[in-house]
Amino acid sequence: MAARNAIAIGISPDSERAQARFKAKHNLNFTLLADVDHLAAEAYGVWIEKSMYGRKYMGIDRTTFLIEADGTIGRVFAKVKPKGHAAEVLAAL
Repeated sequence: MAARNAIAIGISPDSERAQARFKAKHNLNFTLLADVDHLAAEAYGVWIEKSMYGRKYMGIDRTTFLIEADGTIGRVFAKVKPKGHAAEVLAAL
């Protein structure tokens, strides 16, 4: 990421403690932020109503945003699937 003059930040509604466990388990080398009140998720429009087996609930629509140096959103990756996504983002950078 440094070679592309970029940083990665992950945000989820999980607690800081849960984030720390997840980061350690998966040996991640980037910052994870806890959005327990989903303020960031709501601001970016990714806190949505979901449905599973007929049960409706609120949750994250997994999305990646590339934010330019001037603060504008340069690209949006919607409906993200983890497998292969890092390579897709690096290619976009």
